[in-house]
Amino acid sequence: MAYNEKLADRVREIIALTHKNVEEKPMFGGLCFMVNDKMCVGIEKERLMVRLDPEKYETVIEKEGVKPMDFTGKEMKGYVFVDINALNTKKKLEYWMDLALEYNKIAKLSKKKTPKKK
Repeated sequence: MAYNEKLADRVREIIALTHKNVEEKPMFGGLCFMVNDKMCVGIEKERLMVRLDPEKYETVIEKEGVKPMDFTGKEMKGYVFVDINALNTKKKLEYWMDLALEYNKIAKLSKKKTPKKK
């Protein structure tokens, strides 16, 4: 997997302070942190994927180093990528982690895929 290991360690450290139900999954060619069985943040190459309240999307999309998440070619409101250069201090990373962890409390669980019948 091609993702920034140092950023992954910084994310782990922040999540571990307040959450016990955390699972790391390979996803998007990177690493996804599932908190309380819900996608919370991820690391893809040199950027952080943040799942946040869609109501805050328009406010945060204007911030430095932020781009829409558009894996499918379509912007996904409620998800953004934050470039690693915009996460160069603990305070800056904590800002994004706080947004993601706050939304995680009210976010819906992802639907589990049911195995196909043979």
